[in-house]
Amino acid sequence: MNNDDCKAASILLVDDDDVDAMGIERALNKLKLANPFFRARDGIEGLEMLRNKSIDQPYMLLLDLNMPRMTGIEMLKELRSDPDLRGTVVFVLTTSDEDQDKVAAYNEHIAGYIVKTKLDTGFDGLLQLLDHYWRLVELPSN
Repeated sequence: MNNDDCKAASILLVDDDDVDAMGIERALNKLKLANPFFRARDGIEGLEMLRNKSIDQPYMLLLDLNMPRMTGIEMLKELRSDPDLRGTVVFVLTTSDEDQDKVAAYNEHIAGYIVKTKLDTGFDGLLQLLDHYWRLVELPSN
């Protein structure tokens, strides 16, 4: 099957920062990417969306670490302990450049750790990375 025939992977952003969410949406539109985009403002809302199957599959998760109600690390632990969600592909997208946060996130089997301040071209490069990722890497669809 040709990659162009594949259903575009959905992107779920779990982040309480409205400016970052708008930046990601702008980058999706600018790059003309057809990936369905969903947003949750914290880990509790994100888990609810995933457990209710509100997100089209296959999907990838962009996860901030510093959020109210449930931090990103807490959400990662919940994801990895849930048999239905443990295989979720997660990229951490955060302002934290702290080694303890990187270690804690990688201990929960994330696909990558991205520091927001190191994104030279805004979110364009990140969305290009995700676009290449879902086209090359086989993601589970159930």
